[in-house]
Amino acid sequence: MMGHRVTLVAVVGVLLLASASAAQAPPTKFITPVKGEAAVEFLPPQPKWEGNILVTRLKVKNVSKAPIAGLKIDEFWYNQKGDPVTGSQTARAPKPVMPGEIVELTLRVPRNPDMKTNAYLFGHANGKVKPKRVTKFTETKDS
Repeated sequence: MMGHRVTLVAVVGVLLLASASAAQAPPTKFITPVKGEAAVEFLPPQPKWEGNILVTRLKVKNVSKAPIAGLKIDEFWYNQKGDPVTGSQTARAPKPVMPGEIVELTLRVPRNPDMKTNAYLFGHANGKVKPKRVTKFTETKDS
């Protein structure tokens, strides 16, 4: 009988310690993401051929005041007449991009001999994105 009491006391002690630890953990703060138009800056891309695939890595900074959920970029290529000839699969940020955060997204486009000019299309889960091409990112209070 004495062994059962010791086990019971040990189990109760562990439960009390676990609940005290959980009570001391800071609450998770939820920040509402951008709804409507979000603003980003991006550096000039440096595309490189890897076999028959044009790989472009874009560094993008969230300059909005709220996180951007579901940030995505598509790339489209056009021929000399302006007709679309090829494009990339959508590149997506794996998690919301916090204000001031810089992420790198990679686009891959198959080679097409008619490729002349390209365009990037930015978007996010809750609306449009206003991209601004810059030579260096602007400073923010937190960076």
